[in-house]
Amino acid sequence: MDSSPTLETVYQAVYTLYHNPDPAEKEKASQWLGELQKSVSAWKISNELLQQQHDLESCYFAAQTMRTKIQLSFHELPVDVHESLRDSLLSHIGQVTDTTNTVIVTQLCLALADLALQMSTWTSPVTYLINHFGPTNLWPLLETLTVLPEEVNSRTLRLGSNRRQDILQDFQNSSPAVIQFLKACLSSGGENPQIHIRILRCFSSWVSIQAITLSEVLENILVAHAFRILSNPTSPSALHEAASDCVCALLQCLEENNEQPQLEQQLFNGVVSLEEAYHQSVATEDQEKSMNYCRIFTELAESFKQKMVAGCLSISRTHFALKILDLVLTCVGHHDYEVAEITFNLWYRLSEELYKINSDPLTNVFKPYVERLIAALCHHCQMEQDHDGLLEEGDDFLDFRIKVSELIKDVVFIVGSSNCFRQMFLNLQVPGVTWDASEAALFVMQAVAKNILPEENEVVPKVVEAILNLPENTHLAVRHTSILLLGELCEWIDIHPQSLEPVLNFLLYCLQRAPLASAAAVALQSICTACNKHMGVHFQGLIQIVQSLDSFNMSNQAAIGLLKGVSVILARMPADQITPLMKEICFLQVEPLVALLESDVKVSKGSRSDPVYWLDRLAVIFRNTSPEVQNGAVHPCRDVLTDVWPVLSKTCVKYQQDSRVMERVCRCLRYAVRCVGKQAAHLLEPLVEQLVSLYVQHQHSCCLYLGSILVDEYASEPGCVGGLLEMLEAFIGPTFTILQEDGSENGLKSHPDTVDDLFRLCARFLQRAPIPFLQCTSLQGIINCALQAVTLDHRYANASVMKFFYDLIHCGRKDESQQDFPLRQSLVLAIVRENGRTLTTRLLHSSVFFLHSYMLSDVSDVIVELTLTDRDAMHKWLENALSDLSAHAAGHSLSATNKQMVEFHSSVMK
Repeated sequence: MDSSPTLETVYQAVYTLYHNPDPAEKEKASQWLGELQKSVSAWKISNELLQQQHDLESCYFAAQTMRTKIQLSFHELPVDVHESLRDSLLSHIGQVTDTTNTVIVTQLCLALADLALQMSTWTSPVTYLINHFGPTNLWPLLETLTVLPEEVNSRTLRLGSNRRQDILQDFQNSSPAVIQFLKACLSSGGENPQIHIRILRCFSSWVSIQAITLSEVLENILVAHAFRILSNPTSPSALHEAASDCVCALLQCLEENNEQPQLEQQLFNGVVSLEEAYHQSVATEDQEKSMNYCRIFTELAESFKQKMVAGCLSISRTHFALKILDLVLTCVGHHDYEVAEITFNLWYRLSEELYKINSDPLTNVFKPYVERLIAALCHHCQMEQDHDGLLEEGDDFLDFRIKVSELIKDVVFIVGSSNCFRQMFLNLQVPGVTWDASEAALFVMQAVAKNILPEENEVVPKVVEAILNLPENTHLAVRHTSILLLGELCEWIDIHPQSLEPVLNFLLYCLQRAPLASAAAVALQSICTACNKHMGVHFQGLIQIVQSLDSFNMSNQAAIGLLKGVSVILARMPADQITPLMKEICFLQVEPLVALLESDVKVSKGSRSDPVYWLDRLAVIFRNTSPEVQNGAVHPCRDVLTDVWPVLSKTCVKYQQDSRVMERVCRCLRYAVRCVGKQAAHLLEPLVEQLVSLYVQHQHSCCLYLGSILVDEYASEPGCVGGLLEMLEAFIGPTFTILQEDGSENGLKSHPDTVDDLFRLCARFLQRAPIPFLQCTSLQGIINCALQAVTLDHRYANASVMKFFYDLIHCGRKDESQQDFPLRQSLVLAIVRENGRTLTTRLLHSSVFFLHSYMLSDVSDVIVELTLTDRDAMHKWLENALSDLSAHAAGHSLSATNKQMVEFHSSVMK
């Protein structure tokens, strides 16, 4: 946006965004306003809009713009205008009344908070705000004091560590004034629940970042007030929630600072005293309050977790806090599964602690609690008795059951998988057991079945026999879960091969029953994979299943899983049988693909008219057929690939504009090439030719990815290197064109997959054919592109760029005994000396301003390689980079002290 638009134009755009019925016009207005927010003129315009208060929408847009500008573009403002911006914001907030829209107040308060955190010349902002607003502007003052601590650790704000420490210190110094202010609000707030909610939210916010220390909390009237609200059955829901959040914040701090015996006891007693209030909430069916109590009990248990465990390590005593687990289990017993779900993280953490310590006496202390937990979860997993059919994908209850299954897998070692399995089997034997209780017991058995010792001969044979003899009138859900349980018992079946034939016959029967087909396919896949050494004699039957796949009413995902299981068995067959059998299985997928190529049927995503439907099946066959091939022997899958290649080639031609289909063709070829390996070299030339042609026309990044697979497989063959380098050179032109769209930074951001796949391809060359790559004409262009891409904060793209730099520098140091080492070393040294300073500066700059913390280990690998390659040069480059960084951060909340710079330099060079 070149010039500042008039206010009238802005009003018109805001009106269009909110009130114009035409979606295209709305979209245009949205884009225009987005561009305005990025421009420097947005500061002045948002200020004027707030002064005029024309209408709700324009005020909201202005407040949000002001907040966004302060948060993301504060560096645009000269230091000498910071104070006038602050005064302007204070003036706008000072005009807030009880009728002002809440979202506008929130945005203005966030803007003021973000300004206070970044404006280092504003000393003691908290005290200043309390004195400035006083009791007259209570709502915005409480809101600002609430969001200030919440924004301290905001990643978007990118405060430097020094600035953050200064702020936290200032907050701690201001905490007595804040407590005093909140107490005054409490005493003058009357019975207005809205004021009490804001007071508690503010207090919680300050406690959460430990600006209010735990010693200041002891006997604090705000804490007592929160417990009074929680004990009162008539407390309004929103106030009850704010009080719950407050107690939970205190308990989280207690966990991090657990040497506070007095406060510990005070909070423990306070929380335990809420048991009666919890029961009352259940009796009155007030589920929101029940969930709040459950959160508090669970948080208390988490804060006492380590003390509980440590206190129970001695066999002679148990810790007093174990009573909390009884409270938590009371909540797990609530009739609604959403209440039980709140406790899941506690059980995960407790099981991790017990697993780490690995003490049987200690585990036995917690065994009764976990037994009760599993029994309650089994009950929660029961479907409604009048439910017909199966649970549908996306159903909340189905999601809950998946979480239960994961939790049981994590905690079952405490009670023993066999004990749990046996207990559930006993549940099935209860006289008059209902179908829903039976299904839930089978569901829990399914979760632990993989952990049952394959030698078990007491319960499992009875379970398997019962499943194989289920009567026809058994509820569909019971049969469905039983089939999945059989699949989970695959390792037991492998040790008991006599059960294999009846199980396979049973599953074949289920494949032909529409609602059970997908579950039967999943079970069959598991059994094929686990029992592959016994399955050869049954292979003809499996071929018949594959031939009839599309007559079974199963999902394509289940069919793909079944093909995976069949392919694993195929790989173990005698070599002379693999080729014809694999050809038969592959061509059952290829023939429908050929029919699509020869027709003009419109592609319907996910259906049989979608080439992806057949390509995914073909890919899974190549991926999982990995036979052992003797040296000198012909690979049994080579001729299959040769026969399939023309069809895949024609698929590329017909669907060349469809990136989704192209991605799946490349994926299929990737697995096919990996399967056959060097014996597919006869296809290398036509494959490279087609890839280049496709990429030049359409720039599908999957072509680059497949190119990297070809380099990995064939670049160590001297006769293939030249052709592969020509492929790289052909890829470079179109790649640089799209990566330089709208300037290199935007082009890189818009095409992270291309960046990822390009540098993966280059890294493969460095690993397989370093010298030809280091001497190629495009190398400096590739390095320049990589230097630009260092700032890209896309997880995979950045990782590939860093891997490229690491491999580039490392290949000048590795394998010193090899004949080509002197040439490699000299080529790399020349590259490093030419680009080292720029690379070091960009790595440092990116780490501070652009990259997420989890990306920094990749950056450090490159820095270490630079240091090991040329320590003296790196010493100087790092000094220059730190100097550049310091200049860039001047007046910014990210500036470091000179001493910190020296220490950092010293640490890196060590």
